[in-house]
Amino acid sequence: MIRAGDITKGTCLLQKGQPYLVVEREFHNPGKGTAVARVKMKNIKDGSVLTLTIPTQQEVEDAQVDIHRCQFQYADQDNYHFMDNDSYDQFEVPIADYEEKKFYLKDGDNYELVMWEGKVVEIKIPYKVVFTVVESPHYIKGDTATGATKPVVTETGLTVRVPLFIKENEKILVNTETNEYVERFNN
Repeated sequence: MIRAGDITKGTCLLQKGQPYLVVEREFHNPGKGTAVARVKMKNIKDGSVLTLTIPTQQEVEDAQVDIHRCQFQYADQDNYHFMDNDSYDQFEVPIADYEEKKFYLKDGDNYELVMWEGKVVEIKIPYKVVFTVVESPHYIKGDTATGATKPVVTETGLTVRVPLFIKENEKILVNTETNEYVERFNN
């Protein structure tokens, strides 16, 4: 059992005997009354969508899943290829099922694969990821008012809006849930 307030994107829940993967979650705390979690879930088996509003203190049944810490090896035309860090097992995950993850997967980085009944049901991407800027248009100081941004492209092809001072080959920290620039990254 898991408290509704602890549900995050990527959590697996059982509803009506069916496994669901949480794809969106939002917390709402009204001025009066109980805080609630609004959860949008996708059925792992058939892809149907279910939306629930649950009081944050209420417990819901979580699906028993296996989590494998894996290194992303590479992507070919059809699959992402991962290797389990402990057992060295190889996993192929169809790109078509996780097309939206392609810009966040970097060769050699570690990710968690969530598995249910031997099938990968989610690739957990860290909340924040460091990227290297490979394309950055040049802007002249004074082009715009304060707070101006420009689009840059990272080594994975991800396009992010960043402040004008960011240049090529700099590292930036990106929020993977909102696809927004967080800060310049210095190691």
